[in-house]
Amino acid sequence: MIKAGVIGHPISHSKSPLIHGYWLKQYGIDGEYKTYDIAPEELESGVRGLVDAGLVGFNVTLPHKQNIMPLCKTVSDEARLIGAVNTITVLKNGDLHGHNTDAFGFAQNLKETVPDFKWDGATATVIGAGGAARAILYALYQNGITDIRITNRTRESAENLGAAYSAKIVDWDDRNSSLVGSDLIINTTSLGMKGQSPLDINLKGIHKNTVVYDIVYAPLMTDLLQQAEQQGARIVTGIGMLLHQARPGFEAWFGHFPDVTPELEEIILGIN
Repeated sequence: MIKAGVIGHPISHSKSPLIHGYWLKQYGIDGEYKTYDIAPEELESGVRGLVDAGLVGFNVTLPHKQNIMPLCKTVSDEARLIGAVNTITVLKNGDLHGHNTDAFGFAQNLKETVPDFKWDGATATVIGAGGAARAILYALYQNGITDIRITNRTRESAENLGAAYSAKIVDWDDRNSSLVGSDLIINTTSLGMKGQSPLDINLKGIHKNTVVYDIVYAPLMTDLLQQAEQQGARIVTGIGMLLHQARPGFEAWFGHFPDVTPELEEIILGIN
């Protein structure tokens, strides 16, 4: 049996076992994918325990995405530039190779949802400056978007994040004006998520070809996306990013590059 999983703390909320379990069944693979709750102070010993138990790899979620990096023998260029690892492959000698698939997941979701979106020459506004924003900025730059604006409650965080991409920093109080002329607007924060405060932003200045992308997927139709629809804009929900970012890891561990299907989306959203 091929064994993989996901580490975090806490981890019981993770959708990853549902995603990978669906694909294991779809491809008839004799494998398992489990959650492993590892506290920060036990990260090194916990990871070594997984390697000793024969896992071929595992996903990494909060709070370990940065702290796992020193434990990796090698790290992909993508993960190094993003500054976080979310996918680990265990090599035959027990060494760890770290990778980051969040940028792939973000970009692939947009490409499949709005296939005619023109990346080259586009203007993008990124809301937030946390870990997700790091991966998304990398994805934007890699796909030809160099006109990037970042607006965040803490300006210093935005400045630190945007420096590598020559991004324009917009004060939080001026966030609505930053949306004018944007071809792509992305909420990278947890604002608007169930149990969180709503994202206080006004989309009245956007044009009808603007794409509004919210990485939050619970609820699927956030207030931001509903407001975007009312303005006639095109929208991208967050569930696809979650599913697409899981695909490279599954391929590395189980040997198949899986498809994201409507059925899988329904399972993860609890529709079935």
